Amino acid sequence: DQAGSLAEQINAERVAPAALPKGLSTRELARRKRTRGPEIRHQQKNADELFSDNGIGGFSQDGREYVMRLDADRTTPMPWVNVLANPDFGTLVSERGSAYTWSENAHEHRLTPWFNDPVSDPTGEALYIRDELSGEYWSPTPAPRPTQGAYKVRHGFGYSIFSTSAHGISSELTVFVASDEPVKILLLKLSNLSGRTRKLSLTAYFEMVLGELRSRASNQIVSEFDATNGILYGHNVFAADFRGRIAFVSASEKPSSFTGDRTEFIGRNSSLNCPAAMDRRELSNQVGGLFDPCLALQVSCELEPGGTKELALVFGVGRDIQEVRRLGRQFRSLAHLQVAFTNVQQMWSQMLRRIQIETPDQAINVLANGWLLYQTIASRIWGRSGFYQSGGAYGFRDQLQDMMAVVYCAPEMVRAHILRCAGRQFLEGDVQHWWHPPSGRGVRTKISDDYLWLPFVTEHYIRVTGDWAILSEERPYLNAKPLPDSTESDYSLPLLAEESGDLYDHCVRALKYGLKFGTHGLPLIGCGDWNDGMNQVGLHGKGESVWLAFFLYQTLEKFAAIAARRSDPAVAEMCGEQTGLLKQNIERHGWDGAWYLRAFFDDGSPLGSSENQECQIDSLPQSWAVLSGASTGNRAKQGMDAVYQRLVSGDLGLIKLFEPPFDKQLPHPGYIRGYLPGVRENGGQYTHAAVWAIMAFAQLGEHDRALELLTLINPIHHSATAEAIARYKVEPYVVAADVYAAPTHGGRGGWTWYTGSSAWLYRSIVETFLGFDLRENHLILTPRLPSAWPILRINFSYKETSYKVTIKNEGKVGGAMKTMLDGLEICGPISLFDDRQEHHIVLEL
Repeated sequence: DQAGSLAEQINAERVAPAALPKGLSTRELARRKRTRGPEIRHQQKNADELFSDNGIGGFSQDGREYVMRLDADRTTPMPWVNVLANPDFGTLVSERGSAYTWSENAHEHRLTPWFNDPVSDPTGEALYIRDELSGEYWSPTPAPRPTQGAYKVRHGFGYSIFSTSAHGISSELTVFVASDEPVKILLLKLSNLSGRTRKLSLTAYFEMVLGELRSRASNQIVSEFDATNGILYGHNVFAADFRGRIAFVSASEKPSSFTGDRTEFIGRNSSLNCPAAMDRRELSNQVGGLFDPCLALQVSCELEPGGTKELALVFGVGRDIQEVRRLGRQFRSLAHLQVAFTNVQQMWSQMLRRIQIETPDQAINVLANGWLLYQTIASRIWGRSGFYQSGGAYGFRDQLQDMMAVVYCAPEMVRAHILRCAGRQFLEGDVQHWWHPPSGRGVRTKISDDYLWLPFVTEHYIRVTGDWAILSEERPYLNAKPLPDSTESDYSLPLLAEESGDLYDHCVRALKYGLKFGTHGLPLIGCGDWNDGMNQVGLHGKGESVWLAFFLYQTLEKFAAIAARRSDPAVAEMCGEQTGLLKQNIERHGWDGAWYLRAFFDDGSPLGSSENQECQIDSLPQSWAVLSGASTGNRAKQGMDAVYQRLVSGDLGLIKLFEPPFDKQLPHPGYIRGYLPGVRENGGQYTHAAVWAIMAFAQLGEHDRALELLTLINPIHHSATAEAIARYKVEPYVVAADVYAAPTHGGRGGWTWYTGSSAWLYRSIVETFLGFDLRENHLILTPRLPSAWPILRINFSYKETSYKVTIKNEGKVGGAMKTMLDGLEICGPISLFDDRQEHHIVLEL
């Protein structure tokens, strides 16, 4: 307001932008090429001995890295990515080096664009090394400007490393996200193998979004350069929920040039494979508004023959300019960056190594000893993002289920999230199906199982940790108009109600809200239960869910003990009465003759019945008949036998959710029919359900069959050979949410990383097979070992104390268990002591 009136400012003579730096002439490029000397080619040493090597890659011997060997003729069938994150910041990087980065919310506040293109795997971030004598340039990653040589790519817990040699220069790029700061670090080590002095430049490019989509926010971004601190940054003053955030890039060396203009960098008809900027001597140093925005920074260095040089680029975000400058200064030091990398490795090691197992199946060990929990925490809980879904939001049921696996390694994380979810519950007892932090905008639905996961997970957390005090923690309720009968969902920003309640009250309110039953005495399915795609089964308020009856039964049964401990006989009595009625009504109306029904439509017709042409049998009610303990007599086993006969496909290596898939079913089940038959929830493998089936077989005592199916769905076995990976296509080191059963794509993996299947698979191994049941300061071991496992070991930490467990399977039917603690035989639960001594437990079956 001090630069004249609005009219004067609009009509002021515009200052012409500085001319772009001159490009390198053809004559000069030719001269430089003549004087550079003979090219020296270096081959990557291929000395790695990898576990489950499929020709593209395999696991390091300790299982903590997945190593890929790539070149022009050897690529992955789909992007094989790593999710690097801390609780408030993250980035996704593929084996090609393609990446996108976010802060606080992976959907609402992307710093660089998310593409979700598995064919071309484009990127909004790029790095280039250029020989300043010859003008030749290349990327230290396989994209966007690959060399003609080979690349070694290593995805590890919290980092990815790219190695290659080109034009006489060896490079190793380490990418990681700091454990406690909103920064992504690119640490590049260069070695001169050419026998002559080399002058090089390193150019980093970040395409700006600072919002959800670049198309919406690009004209709102302003870039600036802080010459004093050597920081290039950009901000979007119109980002309502993230106002004040400033994205920045800085380097360990003083920048030689920079630009905030994407058009200048890429050129009109070019791409990141051959951007116009790399044919110019330097960047233009132009910043400001009204550009197609980017942040591009260039630094220069010189390498003597045989010399090495480390350079670092830092890309991050601050809440104000002071924080940006602090982060820029803090992460400029190479020594500090090495400490930050060590901290990341130590953080993941401490979390993932709380429980380590050793079974005869190395593929199970590799998953359970790191990758399953890493996938759960990095992608599902912290990042809430993956290659195939950039969600950003918390799903009420989703992350609560994940926490049941995380409780063993990070109970404080679980506690915080349970209370976070309690704060997303409405006065009536229902909850937001999902919501976006930090604002709390989300969707309220008539889905019928969400709110029940709050008491279900709370009971599990208390049983493992003994933290009864959490029940007294106060959290407010949400206040909004209830959904009308004709409305399935509503996306809005609800208000905080004046009323609050402790966690116990939140759980009780959820249970009471779930006590809504139809004509068969089974709970109403609403607009979907666990399977959101069945959103029209109970659209008119009369449809009932058999699966939900089993789930509600177990939730009420578990919570009755909490109510009794809280001296609340009314709630304890309510739980007891309702479990009795549910059990009775399930057996009276839920049985189809050879398996349990899935549901009843609004008109009373069955779903999941032999009478149906489609979805005759669904695995969910069969599995939960066992897991809940509600089924009586021989019916639970009969239902699981039908699952094995009808839904297990050994040829495709999967367990179908149901069959036949929906195609023309009437009544219409919902949007699930929009998927192709045999794809995702529509009759493919939905891995959540496949894991529940495995757990059910183990609990029935069919241990060998359970191991057979666990081996069948293990992603490592899906990818053990070149032929297998050509069919499965997706990453071998994480779990896929779904596997296709459609004839033309049978056995192909669906979306990976962002799925709760990883947490359930972890629990199936540790809790179900190994029988690891931690209860505050006691351990109960009830292993369900297949005959092929004569011995296994579990090493776990109880607070600061190490326990080493050996389980010997003598294979004697009906034999008694014998438990030894430090050489002394004991009976009953094993008492755990935090005396910082090493203890040994031997269990003989």
